[in-house]
Amino acid sequence: MCETSVTNGESNHRINYHGAKLTITMRLVTPTDFDILAAMVDGRRNNAVNLAAILDRNRSYINTRLPILLDYDLLDRVGPAPNSGLYVITPKGRAVVDHRDRYGDDDTDFDALVADTVAQYRDEE
Repeated sequence: MCETSVTNGESNHRINYHGAKLTITMRLVTPTDFDILAAMVDGRRNNAVNLAAILDRNRSYINTRLPILLDYDLLDRVGPAPNSGLYVITPKGRAVVDHRDRYGDDDTDFDALVADTVAQYRDEE
């Protein structure tokens, strides 16, 4: 296994190479990223302005976190226009919210737990 860090804006992504498989280990900011996802768990579209008001946080900071959550496939960017700034939570984002209490637990492979939960969501559909 080869491991390296890549800087993307303010976030550091740990990338693991397992043969031909590439995984990006989530590095979430606690509690902000979880709060953003929890505010969106109802499945409705939202933007940085609304999320900043809901969470009582700085809009500029929320704007820095949304693209990172998008990179982790926890949010999708939705229309009507490609750059409208509207986001919606993904099944992976819902799984992160569901397992918030396990993030940072040394005995838990959080990324694998989230992946298993997303697979269970698909089986339930």
